[in-house]
Amino acid sequence: MTIEAPTAPKKYKKILTWLFFIVVLVLCSIQTEVTPYQLIRGLPQMGILLGEMFPPDWSYLPTIWKPMVETVQIALVGTMLGGLLAIPVSLLCAYNIVQSRLVSLPVRLILNLVRTIPDLLFAAIFVAIFGIGPFAGMLAILFFSFGLIAKLTFEAIEAIDPGPMEAMTAVGANKIQLIVFGVIPQALPYYMSYLLYAFEINVRAASVLGLVGAGGIGLLLDRSLGLFRYDRAAMIILLTLVIVLVIDYGSTVLRRKLL
Repeated sequence: MTIEAPTAPKKYKKILTWLFFIVVLVLCSIQTEVTPYQLIRGLPQMGILLGEMFPPDWSYLPTIWKPMVETVQIALVGTMLGGLLAIPVSLLCAYNIVQSRLVSLPVRLILNLVRTIPDLLFAAIFVAIFGIGPFAGMLAILFFSFGLIAKLTFEAIEAIDPGPMEAMTAVGANKIQLIVFGVIPQALPYYMSYLLYAFEINVRAASVLGLVGAGGIGLLLDRSLGLFRYDRAAMIILLTLVIVLVIDYGSTVLRRKLL
């Protein structure tokens, strides 16, 4: 007769897990020199910078208004085109729609590749290809939105209720009918929510794409920081904050009505 060794109590496992994460966090902080001392040492300089930013240069508002509108337009067009491109790709990735792994796995691999590239890198690549301007920024937002929305949407499609599709299959519905009448009605609210969420993110992202020459308000922000005109940079940041808050509020209202 063999006697099994007693297992460690769960509380010790939790303690060891927390200790492991704490050790990893401390080691990473030491390697990257992220310490409370660094923060405390930088506080005086932070105060000097904030002092130079306020009061903001309100006379700069007419100059930055048009680039800010361009930034919102870049985010809007890129999000919509990326969202449209994500629809067929998300259907191809969903295992409950496309059972063949020979189709879904390569598409998922491409989607993961797109998602690994940050939007600023996309913007830098497209600026090198198409030149400085909003078109490069729009393409960067398009690919970023495509990766994000397609990922979230195909996961939502895989989680839908299979009952309606099984009933339609039983009466002889084809694949297109299954998608139109069984998948889209269930997944559409989630897709719209993800689309609005991506638009919120992209307005913020488009504000800094100009730092690499991809158009929008980021060009003026980079210029203001380069000329040490922190009062103008503060004006740009305040206007961006107002625009983002308005868009966030509108998106929240629409999302509540959809879900």
